[in-house]
Amino acid sequence: MAEKVYIFDTTLRDGEQSAGVGFTIEDKVEIARQLAKMNVDIIEAGFPFSSPGDLEAVSLIAREVKGPVIAGLARANFDDVDACWQAVQRAETPRIHVFISASEIHMAHALRKNREDVVEMARAAVHRAAGYTSDVEFSPMDATRSDPQFVFDILQAAVEEGATTINIPDTVGYAIPQEFERLVRSVRERLPDHVRISVHCHNDLGMAVANSLAGVLGGARQVEGAINGIGERAGNTSIEEVIMAIKTRGDFLNMYTDVNTREIYQASRLVERISGMMLQPHKAIVGKNAFRHSSGIHQDGVLKLRETFEIMDPADIGVPVGDSIVLTKVSGRHGLRARIAALGVNLEADEFERVYEAFKDLADRRDEIDDRDLEAILAEQTSVQISEQWTLDLVQVSAGDHAAPTATVRLIGPDGAAHQDAAIGTGPVDAVYQAINRVMKVSNELTEFSVKSVTEGIDAQGEVSIRIEAEGETYSGRAADTDILVASARAYMHALNRYLNVVARRKAELTATR
Repeated sequence: MAEKVYIFDTTLRDGEQSAGVGFTIEDKVEIARQLAKMNVDIIEAGFPFSSPGDLEAVSLIAREVKGPVIAGLARANFDDVDACWQAVQRAETPRIHVFISASEIHMAHALRKNREDVVEMARAAVHRAAGYTSDVEFSPMDATRSDPQFVFDILQAAVEEGATTINIPDTVGYAIPQEFERLVRSVRERLPDHVRISVHCHNDLGMAVANSLAGVLGGARQVEGAINGIGERAGNTSIEEVIMAIKTRGDFLNMYTDVNTREIYQASRLVERISGMMLQPHKAIVGKNAFRHSSGIHQDGVLKLRETFEIMDPADIGVPVGDSIVLTKVSGRHGLRARIAALGVNLEADEFERVYEAFKDLADRRDEIDDRDLEAILAEQTSVQISEQWTLDLVQVSAGDHAAPTATVRLIGPDGAAHQDAAIGTGPVDAVYQAINRVMKVSNELTEFSVKSVTEGIDAQGEVSIRIEAEGETYSGRAADTDILVASARAYMHALNRYLNVVARRKAELTATR
């Protein structure tokens, strides 16, 4: 009889630790809702003690996202455990995930504790967590570089204090699949049957997915990972690859998951867009080329029978399947609806109207709109809609070889009136941003700016992603347009409006508590 493997998604916690990634609270909630649509079993929503923002994000997800277990991470000390419980306590099913280092190198140089101290710290923290909830997970960090007997000792102590899930982390991606399977199997044999074994692998040697599946063969029934494999250094286990390996090779593994795989593609694109970490085309499962064929032999075979060169049905992952509809400026609502449906996206009436208006605007400037154009429009028009206190009405830039770029912008303010100003910058985009700053008068620092072409050709859309820092917090903005300066201006204003909304919300909360 097939056994279930539980899927533990840590995109919002370990995934966010990727260098250059910083999710806003709104970003986290949006991703968590998509993970719930995927029907993952556990969402590790963050590390509540690490910052007030993370505590707020985990708390909001715990209150609003239904279905999955909502977990928070805590170091093995009371302050962390208490903050974690404060954040997750209102979830339908809350979990506290306690961890502490177990390897000699970590204990000596990071913790500066001996083995006895570490075991007692683990005992005390798990005991306190178990006083809050019956769902407690424990991880001995850097387990694969630790003394196996010490790992068994600390795990036994955690189980005695109430841990119900034991996680074996390959924290620095050191393990080889065969040895990792042996380690997991030995843990499984030594712990009571009611304790679930989990694995959490990193990809430093490119074996995170292989090690995770080896762990499953060794008796693990929970796998931890992140969408697109984002995470520290070389990343986490790509959880979508594990899910599809279990689904595709159920004949060998005799396992299954409860994941709605048709939501994988949408989750991947959402995380790619929000994180700003672009996928390589040949990325397994969700890369642009994952189901594309160039070889004539492959094309001929797939046209005769898809299974000749495809081991998975792209539709099972939610990958858009091409059809005969070609979108142009003469296409109407019916054609657009059909193309959106082929992408696997369902829109409310007001969302569709926003997408339709953006589509018509782009179609006036392009001969043909392909799926990547449409995905960019959908991403911009149907993601979490923020209140636009300021909107862009006009942007004009003058630049040349012998003159500093000058930008003029006209914005519509919260008062409904037009506000216009101009500024000189070191480049066209800088000039636009300086002009916007003069109008909106919002103090901030631009920390990241990236632009990519959505499609090929001189009339391609440019998609701009930016991050700003204001009052010590990071806010992101995105926009796409065939005019890169317009896209840059709209992305910048998107980030500024996010900041202004947070300021307004906090003022309202402060007023309400008085």
